[in-house]
Amino acid sequence: MKKFLAAAVMGLSVLGVAAVGSAQDEASARGEVRRLDASKGTITIKHGAISDLNLPAMTLVYEAEPVLLEGVQPGDQVRFKVRHENNTYRVIELKK
Repeated sequence: MKKFLAAAVMGLSVLGVAAVGSAQDEASARGEVRRLDASKGTITIKHGAISDLNLPAMTLVYEAEPVLLEGVQPGDQVRFKVRHENNTYRVIELKK
């Protein structure tokens, strides 16, 4: 019984570490669309610093669902929400 309890505690500990490691970071920002490719699901945005994600001012290629890119053109000023997860930056909201 002690071995079973020890194994159960270890298993819960591992699950707790996995849950902490999968936390998502999100932030909102404004920027200018430089390029987009709906077929690849990417948008390039030039933006100021995004302090919540520790990103300096830069031009960065983000992943995005193609439906979010409809009606958006290079040169458009946009407000967007981005999520950083698994070493990837993904736009999850986009407004002109």
